[in-house]
This record gives sequence, structure tokens and C-alpha cells, in this order.
Amino acid sequence: MSKSSIKQKNSEQKNNGLIENFRDCLPLEEGIVPVSLSEGFTPLIRLHNLPKAWGLPTNTYVKYEGLNPTGSFKDRGMTVAVTHAKGEGKNAVICASTGNTSASAAAYAARAGMRSFVLIPEGKVAAGKMAQAIIEGAIIIRIRGNFDHGMEIVKDLAPRLGLAIVNSINPYRLQGQKTAALEIIEILGRAPDYHCLPVGNAGNISAYWMGYSEAAGRAGYCSENESARLPLYRNAPHSVSSAPVMVGYQAEGAAPIVNGAPVENPETVATAIRIGNPQSWKMATASADESGGWFRTCSDDEILAAQRALAQNEGVFCEPASAASIAGLAKDAKDGKIAKDALVVCTLTGNGLKDPDIAAGGSDAIDRVVDAGADQVSELIKSNL
Repeated sequence: MSKSSIKQKNSEQKNNGLIENFRDCLPLEEGIVPVSLSEGFTPLIRLHNLPKAWGLPTNTYVKYEGLNPTGSFKDRGMTVAVTHAKGEGKNAVICASTGNTSASAAAYAARAGMRSFVLIPEGKVAAGKMAQAIIEGAIIIRIRGNFDHGMEIVKDLAPRLGLAIVNSINPYRLQGQKTAALEIIEILGRAPDYHCLPVGNAGNISAYWMGYSEAAGRAGYCSENESARLPLYRNAPHSVSSAPVMVGYQAEGAAPIVNGAPVENPETVATAIRIGNPQSWKMATASADESGGWFRTCSDDEILAAQRALAQNEGVFCEPASAASIAGLAKDAKDGKIAKDALVVCTLTGNGLKDPDIAAGGSDAIDRVVDAGADQVSELIKSNL
């Protein structure tokens, strides 16, 4: 196939949306009408400058999920979860959220003509994410507690009130999110050697492993247990001979999987992974175990440094939680756990505009005010060349 044909094919796929293009891989009824915002087919960007500056493997790529319709990877799962809920006749969805899920749930519910209810920790959600949920018409319920408290309320109320839960405990969410692994295989022509992700509620690392496992022709823990009632591929469009080592990174102040115990009051600047008791904990640890992978922590300073370095060296602006994948990779590469010649993909889960205050507050950019004259501007430019 020529390059122009591939570009045309990819353009058509993106316009059709994720469900239409991966319908044979998804457990949805034939003829069901997708609730779509043309999600998926996000860029897989090879890093050119950061590997040398930070000692990363030469063949490091980032899967930039911040270019999904609502700015995060949540849209992949939400299109499938909301489509299924609407197909079942539900008229409302509910979720607990640290921000990205609420934005995505509100958008897809609006698209489907459904109501959305989102529970968020009071004062703990970034402004960019709150603005999305508000403008998209969600009923926002702020709780005096954290995400984990909200999740327990959602699980209690949803069945009693006839609402569809669209958190990642909904197996259709993970079915949608697994398609990112299939896109990576399609672009690279193979699975990477390592796949690095930030870990909060732990659904995403589980979903990627599901996708890679199915593409390699094997059903892992994720498929056999948590989503047992859902079929695997009907007709797998991608196949590979192996699956990657899965590596997850948590913030030091919210690292229940690394520490082996829930964190009662998780704290980190990376709000998207500020979760003390992940709902997909068992699936995530099984994903790492089956793949030969591991979990590790990163400090807030390391995460923010990685966010700045990625933006300043590559022009890619991600939210703080996303940068945990880069910060963690740098540590593992330095320690020799990941070889310099390995093919690595890091997932960037959300767009940097989700949390602009953090980025602006920690920036070391040159920002000056001068008179509107060429001489003053010229002097400032010369001093920084």
C-alpha cells in the first residue's frame, strides 16, 4: 500500500471512530449504533531529543492520548461503555472521577442524549477538567472525601437507581482502551519490547495488556477473569509473535500497588493518579506478572521535571500524571532495567491543557515585559541567543 493510501485509510478510520474501525474486536451487538466523537488513532511520536538529554532508550515513542476528543485516553473506553449503556436502554451514567473520567463521561453522555452524574473530590480536580464537565452539562457532586470514597458511593447507588457505571470497573471501558495497543502494533508492525504507563486506578495498564495478549493469540488474566463474560476477538485484524513487558509508575504519595497496601489519604501533584485503592489492582498486578514487568514510584519533582523536559525537548505537552511514564522510564534506563537499544512506548494519558496552572507555576520560561520598541525587544532576544 502506498504512503498516500495509508494516509487516506488512517484519515477515514479516524473519521469513523474507534468502534467502527475495531468493531470485530469489540463485544458489542451487531448493528448497534456507536456513540462516537471520532476518538482513537492518536499519534505515536518517536522522541528525537529527549533520549540523548535524559538517557532514554534510543527507540522511545510516546502514545499521545491527549489528542482524543476530550483530551485523555478515557474516551477510548467511554465510547464503548456509553454505546453499550445506551443499547441497553439506560438513560443516565454515573462515575467517580479525579477529572478526566468526568470530562469524558459528560461528553459522551451528551452525545448520546443521556444524563451524566459525576462525583469528584472537593477541591482536588484540576480546573481544565472541571470546566469540561461543567460545559458538557454533567450534574457535578462534590464530596468531602477522595476518589476512593466516591467510587464506593457509585458502586452502591448505580444498581439501586438504574444508572450505568462508566468507571473502569465496567468491562466495556477496558475493551475500548485495549484498542490503543492495536494501534501501536499497526503503526510499528510489531509490539514494543516495553510499554510504560502511569498507574492510578490501574485499568489502563490492564487494558493494554489485554490488547497485546489478544493480538499475540493468548488470553491472559484480564480476559479470563475480570471480563470473562465478554468474548475476545471475533476476527483479529492484528497479530504479533510476542507481547511487551508492562511497566507501571505511581506517584510516591499515591503508590498502593508498589507499597502493597491501600493509601488512605493519597497526595500527589499528579491529580489523575491520586488514587489510594485502585479498582483494577488485581488485573494490573497480573498484567505485570504475566509480562515479566514491575511497578515503581516517582516523586512529584521527578514527574514535573519529566513534564517540562518532554515539552521543552520535544514540543509535547502532557498533564503531570502522564509524565510519570517518562520519569519512570528514565529511572529504569539509568538503573539498567531497560536496555538502551530496547523499543519502548510510553503512554501519555492526558493533554497538558487539562492542568494549566501546574505547568505555568513550575515553568522556567523567559517571560518579560518591555516597552513596545524594537531596541528593547532586540536586547532581550540577544541576551537569550
